[in-house]
Amino acid sequence: MARRILIVEDHKEIADLLALHLRDLPCEVLSVQDGNEGMAAAESKSFDLVILDLMLPGVGGLEILKRLRARANYTPVLVLTSKTSEIDRVLGLELGADDYVTKPFSITELTARVKAIFRRVDALTQQAGEPAGPIRAGALEIDVERRSVTLAGTVVELTAKEFDLLLFFARNPGRVFTRGQLLDKVWGYSHSGYEHTVNSHINRLRAKIEQDPAKPLYLLTVWSVGYKFSESLASAASGL
Repeated sequence: MARRILIVEDHKEIADLLALHLRDLPCEVLSVQDGNEGMAAAESKSFDLVILDLMLPGVGGLEILKRLRARANYTPVLVLTSKTSEIDRVLGLELGADDYVTKPFSITELTARVKAIFRRVDALTQQAGEPAGPIRAGALEIDVERRSVTLAGTVVELTAKEFDLLLFFARNPGRVFTRGQLLDKVWGYSHSGYEHTVNSHINRLRAKIEQDPAKPLYLLTVWSVGYKFSESLASAASGL
């Protein structure tokens, strides 16, 4: 079955070029030229990917992304942005964009990134289909199937990317990851200029799951290297 892609791009020539090449993957493509149409389409229909320009007439791209991430059903988003608008790229990543491509871009690069997003989604879907009990570490419990987290029995509200990051750590206790590795494994791309996206997500996670974020028990800093999940808490919870 062909994947369904929504393109929200106000430059018709770019949108038509994208649609032409994406249909060869093959994908079903719906293209709209302003933010209002894009938001309406995203809310009324189901898509496997949204390719989203940030500079749009009507509802802006960042606002569309924010609304998409507030929904229960997760839709991957590939952001299109100008090389000069670094602040928009950063905000897009902070709000949960899965990847970004800067204009002007290579069609070959864009289609490669689209394929990479689909591979990651397929891998996550396959993992979700496998029987998986909760992961416990100290007072923390991660319910993989329900994508929920509790701390000492109290539900912890996490964004989709915060959950993905925490789950990745919890599945690899004691292993140290650099910021670049975390970008690649959780966000799906590696870009040396955006390690601060990892930092901000770590800080937000610590504020939500650590009793004292300044003295974390779960998400530990390995100075000059990166971060790791506490191996001792994970081992104690598993009875090792």
